[in-house]
Amino acid sequence: MSAPIALLSVYDKTNLLGLASGLHSAGVRLLGSGGTAKKIREAGIPIEDVSDITKAPEMLGGRVKTLHPAVHGGILARSIPSDEADLKAQDISPISIVVCNLYPFTETIAKPSCTLADAVEEIDIGGVTLLRAAAKNHARVSILSDPADYAEFLAAWTASKGDISQAIRSKLALKAFEQTAKYDDAISGYFRQQYASADLPAEQLAGPVQRTALRYGANPHQKPAQAFVTEGELPFKALCGSPGYINLLDALNSWGLVKELSEALNLPAAASFKHVSPAGAAVGIELNEVEKQVYGVDDLKEPLTPLACAYARARGADRMSSFGDFIALSAPCDLATARIISREVSDGIIAPGYSPEAFEVLKKKKGGKYCVLQIDPTYTPSEIETRQVYGVSLQQRRNDAKIDAGLFANIVTKNKELNSQAVTDLIVATLALKYTQSNSVAYAYRGATVGIGAGQQSRIHCTRLAGTKADLWWLRHHARVLALPFKKGVKRAEKANAIDLFVAAEPLAGSERAQWEALFDAPPVLLTEEERAAHMAQLDGVACSSDAFFPFPDNVHRARRSGVRYLAAPSGSVMDAECIKAADEHEIVFAHTSLRLFHH
Repeated sequence: MSAPIALLSVYDKTNLLGLASGLHSAGVRLLGSGGTAKKIREAGIPIEDVSDITKAPEMLGGRVKTLHPAVHGGILARSIPSDEADLKAQDISPISIVVCNLYPFTETIAKPSCTLADAVEEIDIGGVTLLRAAAKNHARVSILSDPADYAEFLAAWTASKGDISQAIRSKLALKAFEQTAKYDDAISGYFRQQYASADLPAEQLAGPVQRTALRYGANPHQKPAQAFVTEGELPFKALCGSPGYINLLDALNSWGLVKELSEALNLPAAASFKHVSPAGAAVGIELNEVEKQVYGVDDLKEPLTPLACAYARARGADRMSSFGDFIALSAPCDLATARIISREVSDGIIAPGYSPEAFEVLKKKKGGKYCVLQIDPTYTPSEIETRQVYGVSLQQRRNDAKIDAGLFANIVTKNKELNSQAVTDLIVATLALKYTQSNSVAYAYRGATVGIGAGQQSRIHCTRLAGTKADLWWLRHHARVLALPFKKGVKRAEKANAIDLFVAAEPLAGSERAQWEALFDAPPVLLTEEERAAHMAQLDGVACSSDAFFPFPDNVHRARRSGVRYLAAPSGSVMDAECIKAADEHEIVFAHTSLRLFHH
């Protein structure tokens, strides 16, 4: 019986001589290519050249060494009669061990001096082919792609007298497949940057734009940063400004929300996002005169379009949180909507298009640096999404659950009167939760979120936070708030902060109180407890949705204090019956959904 054959062809020669010596001592016939064979031979270990079996010299400056049927036939042959007959007919010996690692492509392109020609020369062809061929045939062949595995393999080979277990061959094959995948990813990433980037001149593009550089990552020190797709074209383009990492997280999440809102309710939708959660989301229900005042759009010259109404509601839900927001619109931005946006402090916008008049307004914001993104409305993301956390890749099916009226059909309370406006508000609140960092609870009224409690560790804290925001939102409708005597020239953001302090009845003293009072022609008198209570008593018909079950009835009681009449949450708590009982006490309509909506 002929000796087993090992083919060695490596760039990284770490631990090479120890492996070669051990294999030779174990009776393995060694074949080597180029510098690998030279190093082993110089160490006094017998080894043949690959050309001894291919009968062909290395050529093209070393580009072709192992690409030959005598090599790959020996690797790919299975232990079946037909393959064995083919090897015999061609006088090819089977190869049992392949030792291979690759040219240092990633190290080369990381050098500041690296040119395109340098990168091309470091693209390994024969090595990748050896790895894939041996890994494909790991039912018979052992593939060693990592020098760290040499000692363990050699010990196993010696102990088993060459009868390596399938478990070891499988482990080694997986590592080889992962190595080639990582290698190919590095190469495609490099050439995506060279030939398919939004920051390249048009005449240099070699295909669809698949990559765009970002200003930085989540923080300024996290550079470089990029956004890319591996198939097709990026679904968005920057018409003005340059997005950052968090800008894109906000943009893509908010676009998903408004797209779903518009599809679910057949109305234009808008969202105001901050730190990857909505500060507000709404659909285009017409504003009444009081709402125009509350949302600060009563002085606009242009008639308010449905889309403008949607953004006014979304921005006005929680003006403090919306300061410096990223905006999403489900329909092309019109002039009326652009006029509202132009007056607010905002980082950017994503929409499927812009009217020429609207774009003229938006591109003047922030000295021409306002981020204006155009999204392809036909874009459909992959069903599987992958992210990486602390070096570990996580993968899951994308949350493509549909939110519609049917989700609220299972009403578990005595009161089952769920009107069309309540259904709209439950859809708005629930869809907002789908794109809000969990745990989260959302309140909605007249087609808009009015309070969102995001990212809290306990459900009651979500409910309280969202309820407090809803209370402050409603108190802004009080006649005395609408009549606050601001001095001429006070900026919109200053007004929003001052109103928030007024309705929250924040205790102010010293210079802080003086600065606040200086915004008014006359220092305003805060609302009394009786005035606040009387005004809050007028709020009714609010919808509230939770992304997971209510564990205790305290959530129901707190929601009712903010005018909640309609409630939706998944079932599953051991306290479900107690929560239903609490809802019945308040004559709340409570729908048990079958859908948890955690989002991280």
